[in-house]
Amino acid sequence: MRRMRRADPLGLKRALSDRLLPMMVAAVVFLAALALAGALAASQLAERWRGGAAAILTVQVPQPAVALASGQTRIDRVLQVLHGRPEITDVRLMDDGRLGDLLRPWLGTNVQSLALPLPAVVELTIAEDRAEDLDDLDERLAAVAPGTVVERYSTLVRRLTLLARSVQATSAAALAVVVLVAVCVIAVATRSGLAVRREAIQIVHGLGATDGYIAQRFAVRAMVLAIQGAVLGTLLALPVLAGFAWLVKPFSVDPQFDPIWAVLLLLPLATALIGWCTAQMTVRRWLRHLP
Repeated sequence: MRRMRRADPLGLKRALSDRLLPMMVAAVVFLAALALAGALAASQLAERWRGGAAAILTVQVPQPAVALASGQTRIDRVLQVLHGRPEITDVRLMDDGRLGDLLRPWLGTNVQSLALPLPAVVELTIAEDRAEDLDDLDERLAAVAPGTVVERYSTLVRRLTLLARSVQATSAAALAVVVLVAVCVIAVATRSGLAVRREAIQIVHGLGATDGYIAQRFAVRAMVLAIQGAVLGTLLALPVLAGFAWLVKPFSVDPQFDPIWAVLLLLPLATALIGWCTAQMTVRRWLRHLP
């Protein structure tokens, strides 16, 4: 049995070289890793945008310290209305220090020295799926404090989400092309090996070897070479994937699990399956045309 396992009656080690095919597969797997990482990163960013920025509103109250007829200041009246809305889970009045930090890139390092009538800024966090319940918020706030402006980020989030989905679609298309290239590379290498060992295959086939036996031998050889190339391509992609993981980590929905690393485990297995199936189909189709 050991001799049979070590035997190579079809000369597949010469027919399918262990140099060219693994290198070509490594290049394909490297590109596949980049496409998958890009798709996963775009998906996480889109999820974070939908769950983060889409749930935040900003309210700007001009002349916040001006007193109203009721004796309350404009900002106090606005905060009272905001705290009374059940759709709003958190109300945060931005302090002067943070407001100055936001305006510093445009107004300079000393915002307070400009003596500008800065508005009060309030950040709101909306309960999940309750944004539509705040359609009347603009009118309610304008009624108690005229000139109050409500900034919504839903339009921006929709555009960013569309951008992320476009990146995902592009990555998926690139991945499909990469898979097609991998199939073509393995198929061409297999057909080349069949042409090189045509006489030996015809002799073995004439002696009673079945199509399944010959196809199995080629498929195993192609699978082994594909795994070698996949491991090499994965190692080459490892630094790039580590960079993707570092960039996406602040935006990850679940920081404890990064799906990018699962790509490293799936790529060699998927490549082995592609190599085995492609070689099987290529050899069986070629054998059907033998006399």
